[in-house]
Amino acid sequence: MNLKFMALFAWYYGFRAVRRGPSYLVSAMSTPLALLFLIFIISKGRLLDYALVGGFIGLVSSVSLSSAGDAAFLRLQLRIQDLFVATSISPTDYMFGLTMSYLIFSIPGLVVYGILAAVFHVFTVAGVFALIGILVMLTVGTSSVSFIVSGMIKHVRNVWGIAGILSVVMTVLPPTFYPYTIIPRPFLYALSISPATSASIIMQGVLGLSPMMINMVPIFIIETLIYAFVGRIMIKWHSEE
Repeated sequence: MNLKFMALFAWYYGFRAVRRGPSYLVSAMSTPLALLFLIFIISKGRLLDYALVGGFIGLVSSVSLSSAGDAAFLRLQLRIQDLFVATSISPTDYMFGLTMSYLIFSIPGLVVYGILAAVFHVFTVAGVFALIGILVMLTVGTSSVSFIVSGMIKHVRNVWGIAGILSVVMTVLPPTFYPYTIIPRPFLYALSISPATSASIIMQGVLGLSPMMINMVPIFIIETLIYAFVGRIMIKWHSEE
């Protein structure tokens, strides 16, 4: 793996993207923060802890899923993958470099949520370490979904609407901002097609907000690996065709 390339690629499409277009960062943060506010008002503060935990997961998921548009644009419009084919850069290097950029792009929003979580004393020390690991895996899983979608798209104009729908369906409908216990088990397993579902359930259990549903841990790991594998296949690397 070309670690130097991945770091530079992540820096350019992560840190530099924040500097070039801060409005995109505000846009990515707007939905989780709006949901946090609504849940706080409607529940009169009772579900604030759930909403704060869900904010971390919802932000990372929405950024990664909406970035299907970026992946499609780079492939179809800029033809950047065609350029990398002639180098020693592998599709795996490209995939993980872009995935790291999505996590980096989420950092300012995560800092805001971190401050709020500290103010309201939501996390334990163990919870912080668990959250970091889950967010890294969640970025890989949801970014892989965006690679799958972008690899199926024939024209870039078609991807923006799909990415927006995916962001809502896979981050708002799952129990990201509310207790998973209110959803019947069959529907809960159906929603587990979204990595945000299993990530949220695990974090709610780790922090003691809801009973630990231990079978979500292997589900989260397995679906992350499956999505990463399929996403890697869907990257159109012409030298392999």
